[in-house]
Amino acid sequence: MKKIIKEFSDFLKQYNVIGLAVAIIIGGKLNQLVTSFVNDLLMPAIFQPVLTRARIGKIEDLQWHGIFWGKVVSAAIDFLIVAFLVFILVRALNKAAERAKIAAELAAKKIEEKVKK
Repeated sequence: MKKIIKEFSDFLKQYNVIGLAVAIIIGGKLNQLVTSFVNDLLMPAIFQPVLTRARIGKIEDLQWHGIFWGKVVSAAIDFLIVAFLVFILVRALNKAAERAKIAAELAAKKIEEKVKK
């Protein structure tokens, strides 16, 4: 039994399952936040004059020949915001990794110089 628990623990560490689970949970909550921002704040503010003129109560009711354009536009804006936030996060992580790499190279050079002296 101890061997199975050890193997399971190694599996969790090797594949970073805990980190992946945390990322999925946070990503889901971020998606809910962005969806609410788009549907409840952004879309009504942008389209309220159009909706009033067309005598439509909600953006979700905006349709043409059976196509619900309000939902499509909301989903597109939602996607663009999430994609942009992911881009900003990945960009920041890449910059931090590059700075860490440069710092490690500088530290290695300093150690090498001290060893030569």
